[in-house]
Amino acid sequence: MRNLIGLIALAAMTAGCSGAGGTQAKGREAPLVTAAAAESVRFVERIDAVGTARANEQVTLAAPVTERITRLNFDDGAFVQRGQIIAVLSAGQENAQLAEAGARSREARQQLDRLQQLKARGFATNSAVDAQTALAGQASAQAAAARASIGDRIIRAPFSGWVSLRNISAGAVVTSGTEIAQISDISRIKLDFAVPETLLAQVRPGQAIEARAAAYPDQPFRGTIATVDPVLNAETRAATVRAILANGDRKLKPGMLLSVSIESAARTSTAVPELAVVGEGDKNFVFVLDGDKVKRVPVTPGLRQNGKVEILEGLAPGQRVVTEGVVKIADGQKVRVAGAAQPRTQAR
Repeated sequence: MRNLIGLIALAAMTAGCSGAGGTQAKGREAPLVTAAAAESVRFVERIDAVGTARANEQVTLAAPVTERITRLNFDDGAFVQRGQIIAVLSAGQENAQLAEAGARSREARQQLDRLQQLKARGFATNSAVDAQTALAGQASAQAAAARASIGDRIIRAPFSGWVSLRNISAGAVVTSGTEIAQISDISRIKLDFAVPETLLAQVRPGQAIEARAAAYPDQPFRGTIATVDPVLNAETRAATVRAILANGDRKLKPGMLLSVSIESAARTSTAVPELAVVGEGDKNFVFVLDGDKVKRVPVTPGLRQNGKVEILEGLAPGQRVVTEGVVKIADGQKVRVAGAAQPRTQAR
């Protein structure tokens, strides 16, 4: 019985010390917080990917026949013009065949001219002229074949670009298919990267991208999307997207791995600092200043960017929210705002 009476008295004392509506104890100073106004901030939705750099044009020049190299006309990493001779293979036998075919062609043509003159005077038949015409055509065809064979032994650059390191020397005998040089046009770079099918609606040709290479972490490389592969990879359920990047300084090399960022959408929304948003389960709140008290307001957050949180619902620009000190305040509690003039307390 005595214990019960003591508990009742203790409860009465506690009630007497507490103010109505759960206000803080008399004499205790209101917590100090920092506040800032919600502002309008531009938020950008981004798609991040990893891509592989490829040359704008690239070709491997190989020996078309088994033959000895008589001349190489390029240096390691040199720039070559379109049509420039890269290598010459031995063509002694083909030159001889061309000379022989040329002689036969001239002889056949001369004989045909004589027969045509005789036919005009009635001393040659049509069949004789036709037979000689066929022989002249055959000889011309043999000469053309010899010239083509010689042309195959002169290897030219199909486009302007930078040649690879030379791994072969003049005088070497190469077989058909042996690599002689690789030419790459890297005046611009094709950047291929994969985008999941769930994000394809946000990607379109002409869209701007930003890429970064590990070799140049502080330098962004900007370009635009050129095309999206119409066929998805059946295993990854992603489509290959190709972007074009200018590469006038030739810093980007084919085969480089680059991180890609695509700006898919941009909008201006209300934003507050990240520390201002308090999460409880699946709900989020901010504390809005209402005079010298705070009010807990539910909000719907969106994107996070540069230390700011997008507020989709629940807050308007200009409203002042608590940005620091949210862990020591509650709904309806009086607060002191750092930097604001505080009322003087009169001594009693």
